[in-house]
Amino acid sequence: MAVFVALFLAIAGVAGALTATADSPEIALENPEVDVSESESIDVDGESYVVADISETENDEGQMIISGVLEREFTAETSETWANDSTVSLDDREWRVEVTGENATEFTLVEVLDRQAILEGDENAENETVTLDDGEYVAVTDDSGERTLVPVDEYFPAPEERSHATGETLEYDGQTVTVDEVTADGAVLVWETTETETVEVAQESIVTIEGTDYVAHFPDTSTLRMSTDIEAYETQTAEIDRFNQYNSGLSRVFILSVLSSIMLAGMAFIPSRY
Repeated sequence: MAVFVALFLAIAGVAGALTATADSPEIALENPEVDVSESESIDVDGESYVVADISETENDEGQMIISGVLEREFTAETSETWANDSTVSLDDREWRVEVTGENATEFTLVEVLDRQAILEGDENAENETVTLDDGEYVAVTDDSGERTLVPVDEYFPAPEERSHATGETLEYDGQTVTVDEVTADGAVLVWETTETETVEVAQESIVTIEGTDYVAHFPDTSTLRMSTDIEAYETQTAEIDRFNQYNSGLSRVFILSVLSSIMLAGMAFIPSRY
């Protein structure tokens, strides 16, 4: 019994020593194409990306996970179609789009008068027009109290008109836009805008940038490294998996050996029936 106890203790000692002294392999990207810190920029196929953020958060399992964000600003062309006979807002006023002819090369913006606001602003005019058999009128009362009906075409000012041909520019919604095309259906306006592309980077994830695959690694909370040598990365992760598997096996051997030793030692003190 003593021999077996000593044997199990020896096995437990060896397993414990191997578990305690073994160094866990770590991910180490050799000569990575990207090795930057937060706020620094990288160039990929002529495109510039900025490391906008590197942060550490706690996941659902209570583990601290490092992740980052790459951002790239680029210019994109935006277009908008103004349909014929539609209404658009420009310079804080409403305008009606008019296109004349099937082969038109320009369109006209006709101001849509706010007749109600004009009537309400004239203390001598009634707030509603009067419709008779021969047309529409505005009722105006002069200083002597005499009420006169004025045809709406004479009372309201002539609407402003603006014509724009293909290739011309105009200010719209804070942008300088270009008339790209005019058809019988309407006008197409184009302009350039600055947009931002965001790339989320997780720890030891595969990130595709400009058609190239990179493996991402954060050695600390301030550094991002990315490498196209994904095969070498996968080899290292396989080594880590094997290490964890062997280490877990040794831990189980240690526990079983200690428990077996205790059980055998306890059995030695059980009194014999004979």
